[in-house]
Amino acid sequence: MDVVTLGETMALFSPESPGPMRYADRFSARIAGAESNVAIGLSRLGSESGWISRVGNDEFGKKIRAFIRGEGVDVSRVTFDETADTGLFFKEKLSPGEWRVKYYRKGSAASKMKPEDIDESYIAGAKFLHVTGITPALSDSCYESVLTAIDYAKRHNVTVVFDPNVRRKLWPEERARTVLLELSSKADIVLPGMDEAKFLFGEGSPEKLAQRFQEHGPTVVIMKLGKEGAYYLDRDMDGYAEGFSVSEVVDPVGAGDGFSAGFLSGLLDGLDVPEAVQRANAVGAMVTMAAGDVEGLPEKERLLDFMDNREHGDVER
Repeated sequence: MDVVTLGETMALFSPESPGPMRYADRFSARIAGAESNVAIGLSRLGSESGWISRVGNDEFGKKIRAFIRGEGVDVSRVTFDETADTGLFFKEKLSPGEWRVKYYRKGSAASKMKPEDIDESYIAGAKFLHVTGITPALSDSCYESVLTAIDYAKRHNVTVVFDPNVRRKLWPEERARTVLLELSSKADIVLPGMDEAKFLFGEGSPEKLAQRFQEHGPTVVIMKLGKEGAYYLDRDMDGYAEGFSVSEVVDPVGAGDGFSAGFLSGLLDGLDVPEAVQRANAVGAMVTMAAGDVEGLPEKERLLDFMDNREHGDVER
């Protein structure tokens, strides 16, 4: 297994027409979850990925597991919960470029995930463990599950990749900062956005904020800068990788997950950090050109064509 990840995936409903959801009478149904987005992105790019989670023993849970399995992701460590339902959320497009999301996930099956759900041998067989700051916010048992997965990864020399993915509505801000900094200190690679970095450390340039993260323990820090690209800081190099322009941003949600998938795919393919960041920028850009969290995730041939046909650059410092 190349990458194992764990977290909640929910059923996603979006009105078919723009505007406030109160006026909607027709919805499209999809699935979405940060960690499964990454797993699917990796699978499409030719890597082996596995996803650990709990879903309700309901139609939404069955839909989620079947869909993710159909994308080539290993779901053998996904458990059906008989006591809790699958989480739901709604995403409305209020105007071009303006989105609003409403979650119905309290007490969901995924929030019941516990350390006993984490198989040490499964983690040990991976090259990377990918975790986010969303999962520990769901419940104390989810927090303990993430720590357990990281401990197993450390025990077996599996590289730990952490995306802070701040969700302020899920938990008190002080608790969020404490846990996110704790997980950052345990990670080998951290993939924050600028808003997340400022939430943890206050104002600063990408360079300064990356240094603050690195002071906490990770070897590699990649600062996601949206359409501007990304800044990377490794032990012996740092620099900027320019973003890729797109003609129209259809849906920005999921771009960060695509970035993570692209970056890990690059490392797995033997690219160095700057090259892997360029690939990450490209995947993130491609995700924004399609509606839905996973619909824009490319297969490798299309990704390489996209990169070849658009200007991009890198400046090492």
